[in-house]
Amino acid sequence: MQSVINSLLETDLYKFTMWQTMLHRHPQTQAEYSFVCRNRSAYPLAELLPEVDRELDHLCSLTFRLDELAYLGGLRFIKSDFVHFLRIFRFQRDFIRARAVGESLEIVASGPQVHVMFFELFVLSIVNELYFRRFDRPAALAEGRRRLQAKVQALKAFGTEPRLRHPFELFDFGVRRRYAGDWHREVVQTLRDRVPEFFKGTSNVLLARDLGLVPIGTMAHEYLQTYQALGVRLRDHQKAALEDWVQEYRGDLGTALTDVVGMDAFLADFDLYFAKLFDGLRHDSGDPVVWGEKALAHYAKLRIDAHTKRLVFSDGLDVARAIALYRHFGERTQLGFGIGTRLTNDVGLEPLNIVMKLTRCNDQPVAKLSDSPGKTLCDDQTFLAYLRQVFNVPA
Repeated sequence: MQSVINSLLETDLYKFTMWQTMLHRHPQTQAEYSFVCRNRSAYPLAELLPEVDRELDHLCSLTFRLDELAYLGGLRFIKSDFVHFLRIFRFQRDFIRARAVGESLEIVASGPQVHVMFFELFVLSIVNELYFRRFDRPAALAEGRRRLQAKVQALKAFGTEPRLRHPFELFDFGVRRRYAGDWHREVVQTLRDRVPEFFKGTSNVLLARDLGLVPIGTMAHEYLQTYQALGVRLRDHQKAALEDWVQEYRGDLGTALTDVVGMDAFLADFDLYFAKLFDGLRHDSGDPVVWGEKALAHYAKLRIDAHTKRLVFSDGLDVARAIALYRHFGERTQLGFGIGTRLTNDVGLEPLNIVMKLTRCNDQPVAKLSDSPGKTLCDDQTFLAYLRQVFNVPA
């Protein structure tokens, strides 16, 4: 059977943008990433171990092809020295291990961050696709196509409504929990062809290239978390991360992620300087309406015209929720909606809620204090308590 991953472009754009920043600014950083399944699977994931090992062996045999390097080099924010680094890059099998722990599957990538941070999305895609291969594929695809058609019809019906001040723009953010790679491509191509007035891009770099779409993405939680262990004062780690981003991209990729220590703590650091330099903010946990209102109030307090900024929503969205948020905010600011699992794994089967998160950096724990309690991640409760104290985040 064909391997799950056959191109190193088959990942989210933000993996490249974070990777470039870390290569240029903190190439010596050591990191550990751990796989976690947050919900109960239909059968023990440990059963997948032999197949996962084979897929990891294959992944570590891949290199970037010349056409792939040319595409990346054509993105104006990707620098030539990074492309030259990618030309010689190869995953090292010694840096990742998988093993069965009871019925669970443990996968840990550990080593120099610029060599292990790229594993994340490939590991998640591998586990997902191997897991769902054991179910009835024809039935899943038939149900997936029925649901996809319903989404298209809902968007077309929405298109008959009067427009608000700002457009409704939809993106695919579905690499990490997709049903399968070929289904992901079918979903994105269908949306591109059927509702081009709304569907504006994908986080999947390979699909963006192949289907003529805009690749979407800036930063993820791991980027800001890394700065908790880079020697800056913990209280200043968000500002240090944002400053390095500004210096690296100098006006490009201007969407900041807000929920590494919660929205309130983020806004305390997101002063007039950063608010003017960044184009907007991305929501990934907590109540999206509450979050959006806080963002708009913050811009108003800083006397910044919110119509010049963008709020991007990406937490557990479906089409209906995205439309509802658009109706709420569409007169007041620019908007974007990144839909993941409910686009690429809506086939009538229960999706796996899997992540592969940064857990340690330079032999220190790092944490995410999410605005959604179930998304808080940290292996060290002492550090988590200290982080809460520093940023005045209640338990």
